[in-house]
Amino acid sequence: MNDDHIVSVAQLFDIVQQRSGIRFESKDRKEAYPWIEKTLIRFRYGRETRKHKGIIKRYLIMMTGYSERMIDKLIQRKKETKKVLPMERTQHTFAAKYTVEDVASLADVMKAHNYPNGKAAVVAMKDMYAIYHDEKFIRLKDLSVSHLYNLKDRRQYQTATLNYTKTNPVSVPIGERRKPRPEGKPGYLRVDSVHQGDRDKEKGVYHINLVDEVTQYEVMVCVEGISEYFLAPALETALISFPFRILNFHSDNGSEYINKTVAKLLNKLIIEQTKSRSRHCNDNALAEGKNNIIRKWMGHIHIPKKYAKAINEFYEKFMNSYLNFHRHCAFPTEYIDAKGKIRKKYETYLTPCQKLLSIPNVEQYLRQGATKESLLQEAMRQSHLEAAQEVQTQKSKLFKAMI
Repeated sequence: MNDDHIVSVAQLFDIVQQRSGIRFESKDRKEAYPWIEKTLIRFRYGRETRKHKGIIKRYLIMMTGYSERMIDKLIQRKKETKKVLPMERTQHTFAAKYTVEDVASLADVMKAHNYPNGKAAVVAMKDMYAIYHDEKFIRLKDLSVSHLYNLKDRRQYQTATLNYTKTNPVSVPIGERRKPRPEGKPGYLRVDSVHQGDRDKEKGVYHINLVDEVTQYEVMVCVEGISEYFLAPALETALISFPFRILNFHSDNGSEYINKTVAKLLNKLIIEQTKSRSRHCNDNALAEGKNNIIRKWMGHIHIPKKYAKAINEFYEKFMNSYLNFHRHCAFPTEYIDAKGKIRKKYETYLTPCQKLLSIPNVEQYLRQGATKESLLQEAMRQSHLEAAQEVQTQKSKLFKAMI
């Protein structure tokens, strides 16, 4: 770099202050050291004040990229020897026996043999020279096992053997990854599991929550485990508990739902199966939000598996009826704001049964045996308050039995 136009310390100060991006790009010490010596002489470093010396040092550091300690050592060397020259190496070094080509050949052998142990690799290289007369292995034929691992530590070997393998996504041909679109029709279920905690390495009960996306009609079941043995009969019972035909079964990607047993059950009932997409955390948000009902009524404490049957009876006889005929849910009203975005207001509160009956021509969605009259009759069998009080009473009895 030619900086002969800089003739004063004041100019150096401006450059250092502005940090103008000019860099001295030296390939090695043979280029940097003469420039440092020339700069120290030109600005008469030895005669300058302490303040000016500091500016000159900052300039040298900025232009060379050397540390302050290194610049101090070079300035001291200039003072003692009148020159800034590289120091001669006095440390004893051994001559390198194995060349860059040898390390490359070693890498080729290791990759080709799928990285065998050191002894096997050494024998293979000996045979390459002794049997196949490959001159590339003239030095590697004498390589010891211990020194082989020294060569493997070299950057050249690690670069040559570096292998990137793209992770292949797990492909399970059960269910389709997409968000269901019910378009106002009932029968599109969202499904999720709730675990009732562990204690002393013993699993608690599992609650299975099935919620219809449009009406928020909800059926809960309780099982001892989420294996196929417990889950398949529980799901079959839950699916036929809905008063309308089930068209879609949507869950996350857990193996409790994405398996051949569940797929066979849904195929038998002619129900389409879908699963949540990657990086779309809202795909199953409705079921996950409704899990709060289970936590609110059953708590977070551990419940042993032996009480699964009693809890399931409580759900079947009391809880599910209360949730669908007497517990009000918020339903959104969509509108488009000034920016063209779809917004939702939760101003409408209905029970799932009321929402179901409000659907035009609802009879076409009801399963065989279910009618508008039977649903209204079940809703009028108890008042909202009476149903809620009955659930609270039965819940207290259930918890007392579990103590």
